[in-house]
Amino acid sequence: MEAEDLYKTIFKPGEEVLFKDKGSKFFGYAFPVKNEDEINLALEEMKSKHHKARHWCYAWQLGKRYDHYRANDDGEPSNSAGMPIYGQLQSFEVTNILVVVVRYFGGVKLGVGGLINAYKTTAQLALEASAIKTKTINTEYKVTCEYPDMNKVMRVIKEKNLNVTNQILELDCQIFISVRENEAENIFDKFEGIYGVKIEEVE
Repeated sequence: MEAEDLYKTIFKPGEEVLFKDKGSKFFGYAFPVKNEDEINLALEEMKSKHHKARHWCYAWQLGKRYDHYRANDDGEPSNSAGMPIYGQLQSFEVTNILVVVVRYFGGVKLGVGGLINAYKTTAQLALEASAIKTKTINTEYKVTCEYPDMNKVMRVIKEKNLNVTNQILELDCQIFISVRENEAENIFDKFEGIYGVKIEEVE
């Protein structure tokens, strides 16, 4: 079983892929997205790039817990395009990704079975042409202390090999750390146990 604090995603758009069937052309793309604004932007881009196409079908999945998704058939028969694309997002276990398949009609109808196969295959090719990375789900903490206690804090950071994301050294020391979720509680307790050191979760 995979660790529950991991997710898979991409950091840059994948390469364009092309699948052909009976004269119809299916262009596939995968984009890294964090929210619906980025999704809408990518879809607009696709529609202007392929303004002569007939259909711009897509599916996306968002959230480190894979908790939001949508599939859109864009005028193709119900569930013949969006859901096969979404099925590939599930199959590759990826999130924060939009997959768009653009179809140019070739004059011959493919039937629902043919469409399902074409959209599924194009989505699969698009994801295979993308660099999928595994990331950890992290908890962010702010650790605050006076200068004399800085060494104690840094010792824990070094010993636990923690990722420092920011430091503000003014009247007191504020150190921001990113901790893998399944270790977060232990790290919190560790800092909380040091006299003079304050730790809080950052939203």
